[in-house]
Amino acid sequence: MDIDVLGALAVRENGISITPTAPKPRQVLALLALHADQVVPVSALIEELWAGEPPRSARTTLQTYVLQLRALIAGALERGTATATGPDAGADDDTPTGTGTGAGAGRVVRTAKDILVTLPGGYLLSSGGGTLDVREFDRLAGTGYRAMDAGDFPGAARLLREALALWSGPAFADVQGGIQLDMETRRLEETRLCALDQRIEADLRLGRHRELLAELTVLVTRYRTHENLHGQFMLALHRSGRRGEALDVYQRLRATLVRELGLEPSIALRRLQRSILMAGPESPAEAHAEPGGERLVRV
Repeated sequence: MDIDVLGALAVRENGISITPTAPKPRQVLALLALHADQVVPVSALIEELWAGEPPRSARTTLQTYVLQLRALIAGALERGTATATGPDAGADDDTPTGTGTGAGAGRVVRTAKDILVTLPGGYLLSSGGGTLDVREFDRLAGTGYRAMDAGDFPGAARLLREALALWSGPAFADVQGGIQLDMETRRLEETRLCALDQRIEADLRLGRHRELLAELTVLVTRYRTHENLHGQFMLALHRSGRRGEALDVYQRLRATLVRELGLEPSIALRRLQRSILMAGPESPAEAHAEPGGERLVRV
């Protein structure tokens, strides 16, 4: 089974979509897909579907949605089997696992109930060792973070870029989410922003400041109070010989923070601004970190 949640929801068995179009079964599948190979409690699914105000028939209705999903899975399995066997396949192709000598000998035959499993207290979507984009993202991002810690900035930039390329849009972009999915969507977006921040940091360390200008122009417009992105934009501008514009970015961010949140910029960002003010027009500021994670600036 192949599962994509970092963008539009897509769940495929034997290459055939089992993603329903009806909103409620789609919600159920989305939550099960995100937690593939783990039990999702009935209580979590009910909370997702009815936001703390479930009808008396909630469990029965949930069972109906599960049956609808199993019907989609069964259809995918049947079509996949028909494609695999075909009119010229060996006579033993549908032989159960471990028996027979036909084309299908040794093939594991899964049923819909093997894939969407009912367990005490909840349901489990079994991926069968297939792909899950969010797991691949976590793997690549984690390896990228370790490369950053080791000072391998080229490796970190490459790995984090690969991780971010798995995103085709906001997580669950085409799913009408409830409490659980909305929370998971926010969590996933935060992990994406962390990876993006570190990838830009790696690129800055590699002297790619001019290449980053267009991307950061868009990002600071989209994330108007995100201090790290604004600080990175300031560095990229200053290193590109555009000190005045770098200082303008700081002033715009400060005005936004004060107006919308009643906050002043962080100490680290104020230090960056002062370093750019004191630097000569051609002197690049360089970002560094001290224990505790606060970024400092050296001119």
